[in-house]
Amino acid sequence: MLKKLDHVGIAVEDLDEALKMYRDALGLVPDEILEVPERGLRIAFFTLGNMQLELLTSTDERGDIASFLKRNGPGLHHLAFLVEDVAESLRRLREKGVRLIDEMPRRGGRGNKIGFLDPKAMGGVLVELCEAHE
Repeated sequence: MLKKLDHVGIAVEDLDEALKMYRDALGLVPDEILEVPERGLRIAFFTLGNMQLELLTSTDERGDIASFLKRNGPGLHHLAFLVEDVAESLRRLREKGVRLIDEMPRRGGRGNKIGFLDPKAMGGVLVELCEAHE
């Protein structure tokens, strides 16, 4: 079912400050920075070998990342695994009794299909399933 670890998502309070830190300390330059207004997000993507690092900040105080930051502070938000078909993967997991956040796929930051598993079902880790992005 899982093809590879696609990306690691890290929630940050201030994307511009985080970008400076990742650039100055680690020498990383983002491939792309996206605004996703319908989800209240601003996201920076970095390619590292065959996977990506995703820095996420909230542009909406009622959004998912804003809620996460209020509860947990900045840090690891999710692990995302590439799958062939998110809808089919969610269906199989549901049949196995795995608790899901998303019963059906939704659109990710780059327009690809994604779906999240309940962290309580995954040992406290928020897991995202995603189809390839272009």
